[in-house]
Amino acid sequence: MNEHITIAIDGPAGCGKSTVAKELSKRLNIIYLDTGAMYRAVAYWAIKSNIDINENNPDFMNMLKSMSMEIKYVDKFPNVIVNGENVSSYLREKEVSMKSSIVAKIPAVRKRMVELQQELARFNSVVMDGRDIGTKVLPASKNKFFLTASIEERAKRRYLQEKETGISIEEIKRDIMLRDENDKTRAASPLVKADDAIEIDTSDLTALQVVDMIFKRVKSNVL
Repeated sequence: MNEHITIAIDGPAGCGKSTVAKELSKRLNIIYLDTGAMYRAVAYWAIKSNIDINENNPDFMNMLKSMSMEIKYVDKFPNVIVNGENVSSYLREKEVSMKSSIVAKIPAVRKRMVELQQELARFNSVVMDGRDIGTKVLPASKNKFFLTASIEERAKRRYLQEKETGISIEEIKRDIMLRDENDKTRAASPLVKADDAIEIDTSDLTALQVVDMIFKRVKSNVL
């Protein structure tokens, strides 16, 4: 497709957003941006620097102001570079995941990340997944989707990804419920379905089935 396309995929943790978005980007031959990775990168750098994540902490705010962040694409997939270091391999660690939902509550962080995301979408066809893509980052997009899944299914998917760490499925359920609560109740850009987004319950669907559904809709919007 030669048209400029922007696709927003939102939803809670573990509903399949990233898997679907990555496959969709391949099928459409457009850029994929995992916006959550950007917040995870801020959380990782604060942990690495032993800085308390708090907007009232001058050390954290100074870190945020001074840190550089780039998204470099390798085979059309993003690698997050913070202060010259590729931090991508650390972004799925449990502590980083939990702290990222705290980072995402901070208005100054969200403002900076949204600016970077919108700049990328201005000049490139993109598919982005996150919590506020359809409502804040790409509100004018014609292609907005909100994925959901049951807590049980989401925990099962995450367990299959992380079982080698020794974590139990009950721990994962608790983590997911806590992240959901953080995402929904934060003052800055809470997790909410855009009014014009198409909701898809992925509980009983494979990732490829979801990709097919979104792909057909995007094509119909372009034609």
